[in-house]
Amino acid sequence: MAAPKKHPDEVDIDEDLVRRLVGRQFPQWAELPVRAVPSAGTDNAMYRLGDAMAVRLPRLPSAARQVDKEQRWLPHLAPHLPLPVPVPLGKGVPAEGYDLPWSVYGWLDGENAFDAPIGDLAHAAVELGRFGAALRRVDATGGPRSFRGGHVTEWGGEYMAGAIRDLGADGTLDAAAVTEAWESVLRLPQWERDPVWVHGDLLPGNLLARDGRLSAVIDFGGLGTGDPACDMMAAWTLFTAETRPLFREAAEVDDATWARGRGWALCWGVVTEHYYRVANPVLAAVARRAFSEALPDHEAGT
Repeated sequence: MAAPKKHPDEVDIDEDLVRRLVGRQFPQWAELPVRAVPSAGTDNAMYRLGDAMAVRLPRLPSAARQVDKEQRWLPHLAPHLPLPVPVPLGKGVPAEGYDLPWSVYGWLDGENAFDAPIGDLAHAAVELGRFGAALRRVDATGGPRSFRGGHVTEWGGEYMAGAIRDLGADGTLDAAAVTEAWESVLRLPQWERDPVWVHGDLLPGNLLARDGRLSAVIDFGGLGTGDPACDMMAAWTLFTAETRPLFREAAEVDDATWARGRGWALCWGVVTEHYYRVANPVLAAVARRAFSEALPDHEAGT
């Protein structure tokens, strides 16, 4: 069965294609079973290869650049990080009518936090905060810029007014309150230090848990350098008012970075809810939580 499409320009991917690609390019694994891994991810399709590997294929031509980046930088970063991350085992090339590069990774056990919410949020808050702090300490010289490494307006600012208008009209949000919060985000002091490594997409679907505890971080398509504020979004997409302070302390960020992270949660939440509420309701639900949690924190100044 082909992976369900979330964008009009997606390429066709199914288990048979993956079997053919693996059989032609990695004959040592040709006899291993292939099965689709359900995911709310928007850029890549994932298939399990045997028990110990995963095949990750870009759904979109624009996502293909992630392959070389992950192959190059994940082996460099992994030894410095306190949580397991995917380890590339092979790089595939276009073939069999599939015109994009693709990757084989070691399989990481666990359930993603979209499908199986993390039970011990206090532990997760500390561990994920430490993960981000450790990532930022790795030398970023030569690292590519993350698509979320700049000012939040570079990512979604041009869409905010229309999204606020539409979601306000249907009662999804308070347009006046969100507009006021967004205008204050635009006045925040920006990152003026050297760029640091950021994951760029620390959403629940990119976090794995075992026995209710955070166990690994996956999907480094947004990996790059820039302002670490985007990695603070997890405070509002995953954590609660009680566990956010644990994440903040472990993440070791200043007040301005925290406030910009809250701005990211607001903007990402509004824009993503607006775009995906029909095509990807799972991701839209996370987005709704992001802005719903960020807005009262903005109003309270926390």
